[in-house]
Amino acid sequence: MAKPLHEPGVMVDGFRLEQLVHRGGMAMLWRVTRPDLPAPVLMKVPRIGEGADPAAIVSFEMEQMIMPKLSGIHVPKFVAAGDFSAQPYLAMEEIEGTTLLPRLSQLPLPYAEVAEIGVKLATALDDLHSQHVVHLDIKPSNIMFRPTGEAVLLDFGLSHHDQLPDLMQEEFRLPFGTAPYMSPEQLRGIRNDPRSDLFALGVLLYFFSTGVRPFGEGERLSTMRKRLWRDPVPPRGLKHDYPSWLQEVVLRCLEIEPAWRYPSAAQLAFDLSHPDQVKLTARAEKLKKDPFTTVLRRRFNTDLTQGRARPGSAAPLSSAPIIAVAIDLNQGSAALTEALRITAERILASVPSARLACLNVLKQGRISLDSALDEQGHNKKIDRLVGLRHWAEPLKLDEDRLTVHVLEAVDPASALLEFVQNNRVDHILIGARHDSLMRTLLGSVSAKIAAEAPCTVTVVRPPRTPV
Repeated sequence: MAKPLHEPGVMVDGFRLEQLVHRGGMAMLWRVTRPDLPAPVLMKVPRIGEGADPAAIVSFEMEQMIMPKLSGIHVPKFVAAGDFSAQPYLAMEEIEGTTLLPRLSQLPLPYAEVAEIGVKLATALDDLHSQHVVHLDIKPSNIMFRPTGEAVLLDFGLSHHDQLPDLMQEEFRLPFGTAPYMSPEQLRGIRNDPRSDLFALGVLLYFFSTGVRPFGEGERLSTMRKRLWRDPVPPRGLKHDYPSWLQEVVLRCLEIEPAWRYPSAAQLAFDLSHPDQVKLTARAEKLKKDPFTTVLRRRFNTDLTQGRARPGSAAPLSSAPIIAVAIDLNQGSAALTEALRITAERILASVPSARLACLNVLKQGRISLDSALDEQGHNKKIDRLVGLRHWAEPLKLDEDRLTVHVLEAVDPASALLEFVQNNRVDHILIGARHDSLMRTLLGSVSAKIAAEAPCTVTVVRPPRTPV
């Protein structure tokens, strides 16, 4: 039978307990060593003594199931686990640094810093969601940053894995989570929607940029349920200098219905990375809460206020990809640009939530300083931004599904690859190289993209001209 671990020097499955790092209400964290490991790791041990919370034990079982299936830089590396028949524990990588929790005393943070934190967290969530996991407890104490800057998500005891039994769902009827960050659908018993994590991230962005929690700190279920029909005070109602674009992003994350939020964490990260490309709606300029009549309609909308049967798949991640298309506005090949547009149109028609980023590279000289104006005195970058929008007009996309970007670089291929990597692009379309001796000898942008891009690549050729 498992016994509580309470002193250094105790051996567990070859691990030696060295130092108690944290004693929480549900578990303890020990720094431990093992002869075959190059550095100490952390061991999480649940509190299983008399009067232990059954939910704490079940959540620990969930974390034991989920952590071995996770990989990547945004989660602690799993090392080992012990079962309840002997001694339950989870051994994992120890992340250097601290959580976001100490930053609470410094709130509100500068807007640029809040956006930067948001990009890193949304990127981490996108990676987690791609591994079939919804975290469901995003909050400052569950977030750390590696020395290299990447966000690391901690504590998967309340998480849902699409390919594992959901013990929390099966054994308990009350919603579990951290009250200020819980999404409306969590309060209705829905645990498998990745957009719940986007709501929690929206709460964090609101809190870190205003110093005020959007829904207060009440933990009573009756208080929390008000967010099923009551929106928060818009940030611009609290801080007059609050950027419109950031309010647009934050309030979109905090929409009551998941369908009104960002369809994926990657698209949220994209907007936070490109403030000038955020499409502003009525959300951006709101100064007050929604009127009483709107709240009343929500209050008696049973679709919002009553629990619903758990759907098979709440928000498939593949349904909201970011698609990029690289367009050479200088090459003069109308047939190729039209072929790119037709290909993009076919893909977008099959994926209604996809987002399109139109890219063009303004090539710079390696040594000389390039003028921002062309021979006619027109601004080159603005002309190309206009050209990209003109190219996309026939696609008739909603404004929030289209962005245009002119990248300035010496090496076009490297610039495109960097954009794809930084913005977690899922699919890039690029025109095939022209037939020329120089490009045959030196290679082409499309060849390099096809060889090195960390996503799906479609190289498009214009239709053959009949002989």
